[in-house]
Amino acid sequence: MEKKDLGKLGFQSLCCHAGQYADPQTGAHNTPIYQTSTFAFKNVQDGADKFAGEKEGYIYTRLGLMEEILPRYGIEVTFADLSDLDNVDEYLQDNTKLVYLETPSNPTLNLVDIEAISEKAHAAGAKVIVDNTFMTPYLQNPLALGADMVVHSATKYIGGHGDAIAGIIAGKEEMLAEIRMTTLKDFGGIISPFNAWLLLRGLKTLPIRVDKHTENAMEVAEFLEAHDKVERVFYPGLESHPQHDLAKKQASGFGSMISFELEGGYDAGEKMMNNVNLATLAVSLGDVDTLIQHPASMTHAPVPREERLAAGITDGLVRISIGIENVEDIIADLENALAVL
Repeated sequence: MEKKDLGKLGFQSLCCHAGQYADPQTGAHNTPIYQTSTFAFKNVQDGADKFAGEKEGYIYTRLGLMEEILPRYGIEVTFADLSDLDNVDEYLQDNTKLVYLETPSNPTLNLVDIEAISEKAHAAGAKVIVDNTFMTPYLQNPLALGADMVVHSATKYIGGHGDAIAGIIAGKEEMLAEIRMTTLKDFGGIISPFNAWLLLRGLKTLPIRVDKHTENAMEVAEFLEAHDKVERVFYPGLESHPQHDLAKKQASGFGSMISFELEGGYDAGEKMMNNVNLATLAVSLGDVDTLIQHPASMTHAPVPREERLAAGITDGLVRISIGIENVEDIIADLENALAVL
């Protein structure tokens, strides 16, 4: 439905009508609330156009990282592959205050040795923060491995239902107290009471859901590894993963994120995305239902191809967040999509 032509209305009339128009999908008179963290795409091109800004529409409820914001505050950021411990010694500088890492990494599923990194960073006088979103506190506990703080995108597994946006910081009380009395006091608590309520609901079933997520993921990873259209599978639970032993050492499970490389590159990724049925073509992860995406055309499309390839994000890489559906149905959906390649 078209927006109203408000013309030269009086102030009282503008207060009643400005910014409000009937919802185009349902005709709802009052503006509806969409309790969702991510948005499904009709096909790969739809997602690519929206990520590139060439088509209006929603892609995700929050985007942005360290390259855009931190330098504005005079903070220098250096990116390094921390799965190679030699890089830590090379990149640690006299003025390094913080080592921030994610393990497993997104979307290549490389692992970082949290304990070894923490020892090296602390010896250099730096703190360590670990993004533990993929593993959740149920499967991996970075604080017990020497990290100073842990962050979670609670939007993912902790919420678990794709209907809340939130972040969580965990760590030593003295560090959290400093954050509360400075950053939190000055900028405010971002999470709304309703989102907090949703996360508390999600926590009640976190272990049960993660167990099922992980059980399904192992079967899906084994299916993909045996498929002739798949060149390589990146899943720490597989013995073929180069850091399988590290995964067993520092976590009690392997999680439910899988990436795999298709034969045929970009075209193969596009075809597969356009032929899934059960899985939803969308970004984000950790929902109870299976989400699948093609980084080269979606999340990492704005990244120059050379940089993307250098980070291991190839044209045929597909990332899938395994849900808690019947695993036979997930596999059948992937098998049907792979059959068109």
